[in-house]
Amino acid sequence: MEVVRSVALCCVILAACTQAEEWKAPEASGSVHFAENFQDPTAFATRWVKSSAKKEGTDEDIAKYNGEWSVEAASANPLPGDVGLVLKDKAKHAAISVPLDRPFEFTDKPLVFQYEFKQQDGLVCGGSYVKLLSQTDNLDLAQFTDKTGYSIMFGPDMCGMDSKVHFIFRHKNPKTGEFEEKHADMKEVTLPDFRDKKNYLIRLVVRPDNTFTISINEKALMTGNLLESMNPPVNPPAEIDDPEDKRPEDWDDQEKIPDPDASKPDDWDEDAPSHIPDMDATMPSDWLVDEPEHLADPNSEKPEDWDVDEDGEYEAPLIANPKCEAASGCGPWTRPTKVNPAYKGQWKAPMIDNPKYQGIWKPRKIANPGFFEDMEPFRMSPIGAIGLELWTMTENQLFDNMILTDDESVADQYAADGFKPKKDAESSGSTAHGLLTSLLEATTERPWLWAVYVIVVIVLPIVIIVACCLPSKKDPEAERRARAKKTDEPQPDDRRPEPVIEEAEEEEEEEEGQEEEEEEEGGRETKLTE
Repeated sequence: MEVVRSVALCCVILAACTQAEEWKAPEASGSVHFAENFQDPTAFATRWVKSSAKKEGTDEDIAKYNGEWSVEAASANPLPGDVGLVLKDKAKHAAISVPLDRPFEFTDKPLVFQYEFKQQDGLVCGGSYVKLLSQTDNLDLAQFTDKTGYSIMFGPDMCGMDSKVHFIFRHKNPKTGEFEEKHADMKEVTLPDFRDKKNYLIRLVVRPDNTFTISINEKALMTGNLLESMNPPVNPPAEIDDPEDKRPEDWDDQEKIPDPDASKPDDWDEDAPSHIPDMDATMPSDWLVDEPEHLADPNSEKPEDWDVDEDGEYEAPLIANPKCEAASGCGPWTRPTKVNPAYKGQWKAPMIDNPKYQGIWKPRKIANPGFFEDMEPFRMSPIGAIGLELWTMTENQLFDNMILTDDESVADQYAADGFKPKKDAESSGSTAHGLLTSLLEATTERPWLWAVYVIVVIVLPIVIIVACCLPSKKDPEAERRARAKKTDEPQPDDRRPEPVIEEAEEEEEEEEGQEEEEEEEGGRETKLTE
C-alpha cells in the first residue's frame, strides 16, 4: 500500500511539473500613462534612474542611497522568462524612479494605479509602497529622497506585528500654498499577512467625485471619500477655540459634592475589623499538631567545598513533611476568619448635586482665520514620475507589472495577463512542493522507497519511450495475415463455406436411386418365381 501511495504521489508531482502553461509578459493597451513589466533590460536601464543622493538628518555611514536594485526572476515558483525589480539589500536606503512620458493630470477621469509585490524572504521591518512624484520644474530623479514632493504615496508598510497600507495624498492649502499630508483612516481594515512570501496585487482608484477604493488581489479592502475618510480632514473647521480665552479662577466644574448637612450615625463603628475569627470552626480530627510542616532533608550531604568559617554551620535544606501529605494539615491549628457582619468601614457623607455647578469649561469659539473649503481635493498636483524610496530590514523584495491608467478595465486586463498566471503557478507549485515534502519525509523511515522513486521517475519513463518509439521485430507470417485482412482475396487458411443447398439435392438423388434399385430387384425376384 505504501508503494502504491508513493507511486501515485510521484505521478502527481510529474503531472504538476509538466502542466505549466505557456506564459507571455503582459502588454498594456488602451489609455495607459505608464506600464512596466521589466521584461526589456535595455529599456529599463535607459528609463529608470537610481538615486545617488544622501538622506538629510541621518548618520553619515547610512545616509547615502546605495541600496542595490536588480531585475531578475522570482526566487520561488517563477514563470518561465518572467522577471521583476528586486531590492537586494537590507539596512540601506534605496531609491529608484522613472519619469512618465506625459504627466498624469487630475481632470475628469479617475486615477488607477496598480502593481505587484512579493516579500520573497518574509519581512522583519520595512515598506513596499510606491510614490507618485509630483511634476515640478526642478524634479531631479538622480536626487530622489524622502524630501522629494509626491502627489500620492501608496502601498504596504510593515514592522513586526504592525502592518498597514498607506494611502497618503498631499493637499495644497489654497490660502497658504503649503502642502499637508492627508492619511486614509484604515484602523478598522483587516489586512492579509504580507509576510507569507506570496504574490500580491494592490490597486488604488481615485475618482473625480472624490471617492476612492483600495483593493488587494482584486478584492476591495477599503472604500472612502477624500472629504470624509482622511486624517486630518481636507477642509479645516469654520470655527476654532479662542486661544486668548482663559478659564475663570472661580469656575466650579464639580457636578457632585458631599452633603454638608449629613452626619455620621452614632452606632457607626469605624474601628470594627473587616474579618473576625470563625468561632464555629473546629480543628479537623486528622490534623497533626505535633508534626512540623517541613523537615530537614535526611539525604542531603554537606558539599565537599563547604567552608564553615565562611559559610557557617551547614544546615540541610527543608523538604515537605511526608506525614502531612495525607492529613488535613500539620503544626499549630489556627482558627479561620470570616467577614465581620458589623463592619461598615470609614463613614463618608453621601454625594449630592452641586448647586454651584457651571459645567465643563470650554473656550469660546471664534471664526477660523485659516478656514477654506476645497470641494475638489481630487484635483491634486500632476504626476511626473513613479518612484520607490525605501528602507527595509529584509532583502529581496520584488516589484512587478506596474501600471498607471485612467481606465479600470485596462488595469483588469493587465492583472489577468500578469498576475493571474503567477497565482496559478504559485498554487500549483505549493501543491507539488507539499507532495515532494511528503515523499522525502517518507524515505526517512523507509529508505527502500528511493528505489521506487527511481523506478517511477527515471526507469518507467525510459521503458515507455522505448516501447512506444523504437521499431520492434516483426513476424512475417503475422504480417502476411494482417495484409490479407485488408483484401477480399481467398487465402490458404480460409475455410470454404458449407454447400448446404447442393448437399440437400444430392441426398434426394441418392434416395431416388435407392428406390429404383429396390424396384428392379423386386422385378427380378418375380421372374425367378415364375
